[in-house]
Amino acid sequence: MEKAMQQSHGMGYAEYGRKLDNRIVVEKRRQQEYEECKHKIAEIDSQLHK
Repeated sequence: MEKAMQQSHGMGYAEYGRKLDNRIVVEKRRQQEYEECKHKIAEIDSQLHK
């Protein structure tokens, strides 16, 4: 898990936990990725049901 966190966000869990600013950056990025995925799924779903 630590390696995945490092690869995805450029920091490990210890660094993530130390500073609120780090957590905010990571969580904003996660939210953005989630929204992008939702839009892609909606596009694919609409293409499947044409």
